[in-house]
Amino acid sequence: MSKVMIVGANGQLGNELQRLLNEQGIAFDALTKKELDVTNLDAVKAKVAELQPVVLYDCAAYTAVDKAEDEGKALNWLVNVDGTKNLAQVAAEQDVKLVYVSTDYIFDGTNKGEYLEDDPANPKNEYGRAKWAGEEAVRHSGADYYIVRTSWVFGEFGHNFVFTMQNLAKTHDKLTVVNDQFGRPTWTRTLAEFMVHLVKTEAASGTYQLSNDNTATWYDFAKEILKNTDVKVVPVTSEQFPQKACRPRHSVMNLSKAKKTGFIISDWKSAVAKLLSE
Repeated sequence: MSKVMIVGANGQLGNELQRLLNEQGIAFDALTKKELDVTNLDAVKAKVAELQPVVLYDCAAYTAVDKAEDEGKALNWLVNVDGTKNLAQVAAEQDVKLVYVSTDYIFDGTNKGEYLEDDPANPKNEYGRAKWAGEEAVRHSGADYYIVRTSWVFGEFGHNFVFTMQNLAKTHDKLTVVNDQFGRPTWTRTLAEFMVHLVKTEAASGTYQLSNDNTATWYDFAKEILKNTDVKVVPVTSEQFPQKACRPRHSVMNLSKAKKTGFIISDWKSAVAKLLSE
């Protein structure tokens, strides 16, 4: 019987985490949404009691940020809040360490510097509100936990900005990308490695922030992804690219706490290069 349990195993982070654990020879039970509905408390209780994990990696999330504003609003709350509450409650009851993934969207983006872990949350969209409520549920559950906030996630699995840009580049010779939103891209590999690192090193419980190092705009990110193509990337303002959900303009998170655990963080351009080379 394995000591590690992954929920939301078929998402981009869940898949990356499985690959990493396989490489490290760590046995795990990986459960997709079909195999475990985290919004069903009884099902969560039964499955954790059956598998008896020591660590539970929560990679289950509703991430359709714009849909969360209207048609997906109820599902966003159901998965990201109620589902998280269920996992946290059961982790507390059955003495399981919980690793929960949150987002830079809990911040309003008005800070011109770097957000620290204990800076006030002020989410400006429904997704951010739900993820903040999920954080609070974990913090008040009584469980032993790590909350890992991340941002601008990309990787080999699932839908993300890298694949969107590559696909658009196949049919366009010019792309317009916003250049007034600042943040830090995060490779799923780096994020998965950090989550495992926290558990392995028995780092202090609490909230951490993890992305790849250095700051970018979405325009910078796109330019790097397409730098070896003939596609022209043109910067535009957020007003020229309206979206349903408000995005924070400056959600750069401080990484000092993560670095103090001994984890080495590569810069985002190196991470993009490694992904594309693979």
